[in-house]
Amino acid sequence: MKVAILTRVSKESQSFERQITDLRTYSNSKGYKVVGEFNEKISGATKNEDRTAWTDLIKLIDLKKIDKVLVWELSRLGRSTLEVLKSLDIFHSKGISLYVLNYNIETLNEDATVNPMAQMMVTMLAEFARTERAAIQQRLSSGYKKHINDGGKVGRVKGVTMDTTELLDKHKDVIKYLNKSRSIREISTLTNKSTRTIQKVKRLLAA
Repeated sequence: MKVAILTRVSKESQSFERQITDLRTYSNSKGYKVVGEFNEKISGATKNEDRTAWTDLIKLIDLKKIDKVLVWELSRLGRSTLEVLKSLDIFHSKGISLYVLNYNIETLNEDATVNPMAQMMVTMLAEFARTERAAIQQRLSSGYKKHINDGGKVGRVKGVTMDTTELLDKHKDVIKYLNKSRSIREISTLTNKSTRTIQKVKRLLAA
């Protein structure tokens, strides 16, 4: 079985090494041959046709060099439900299966027919993730506008640091995902906060 690995992070400060390592480990455990790794640092909101890694992957598929695409989680394929489903349609039309590691989902059966349950799960997970991100962004935007309208100022006063309580209160969204055992990189993607901030919150919670 020949496979390709597709990874993505949203920011230059983030690393996709964990995604690569986990997917390589999975491939080795299955005896797969990795013939291509496509890694990129780009916003998940970018359309797939504008993503260099994605277009290079499609070229490899068109050359019939692989049988399966491996991703660490579904959002690595795109944040938009439409983009995820468009990618899936392209893969399936060429007989390529998608494997999503964190949910252990395989979209094609061994006989290359579409697994309807996996197809449904992919659609639901993509839409749930999109809705959750939209809700978080809406709450953050609403809170920001209210703060400004109430006369609040943006940014920290120079030389003033937040105490633990203030910092944890500011990053309640991060705490919510940490409590759900989400990875630091996943949380960074969902909250648009740096991995450094998330690690700091995690250390404070463990103290």
